[in-house]
Amino acid sequence: MAPDAASPVPHPYWPRDLQIEGYRPNDRPMWEILTFLFSVSGVLLVGTWLLSGRVSGLSPARRLAICWFMVCGFIHGVIEGWFAFYYPVIPKDQAFLSQLWKEYGKGDSRYIIADNFTVCMETITALAWGPLSVWTVIAFLRKHPYRFVLQLIVSLGQLYGDVLYFYTEYREGFSHSEMYHPIYFWFYFVFMNALWIIIPSALIVDAWVNLSHSQATADAARPAGKAKRK
Repeated sequence: MAPDAASPVPHPYWPRDLQIEGYRPNDRPMWEILTFLFSVSGVLLVGTWLLSGRVSGLSPARRLAICWFMVCGFIHGVIEGWFAFYYPVIPKDQAFLSQLWKEYGKGDSRYIIADNFTVCMETITALAWGPLSVWTVIAFLRKHPYRFVLQLIVSLGQLYGDVLYFYTEYREGFSHSEMYHPIYFWFYFVFMNALWIIIPSALIVDAWVNLSHSQATADAARPAGKAKRK
């Protein structure tokens, strides 16, 4: 008897009729993958918090912002960097970070089918915002004068990319996840990505205020121009 064309496909991704060549299910449980992600992020956050405490003049809010950029450096450079380089083989690969992406793909299967927008967006994120996030951390710890410029550039890039990420999926009817699933839709897709809208937006305002204040101070200190000779 010929196989039923309407039978369920052997993968957990949406839409259910996706054809994923060579797909191999994860052999690691969800809890192990999430524990790794949040443990490494937590260690970086705590370590950066302690390191920033050695720098005088940094408020608790500023130290938290520095911690944020360090975690961004890890997620953009390592996690998203893995996707940018290995997206063609992730569905069939069993390396730990590939399994992490196969788990996240339950909330957005564009990462499993190597959607053009997702590949381009993540490649730019890994190559640009990852290193620049680490540079921002260094700039604040060493109090470089361009630190708020870096904060503004990175935060604008993160916000722009994330708005496009949500908007393109909205345009496709949220078809790459099980709508309203408490973990895959609300936690993976909505919550984890909403952080890169809320926090960068606040940091953009913060950079705007600090850069505007610096410019106002520079303008006030600049001597008046000499009168023109007749």
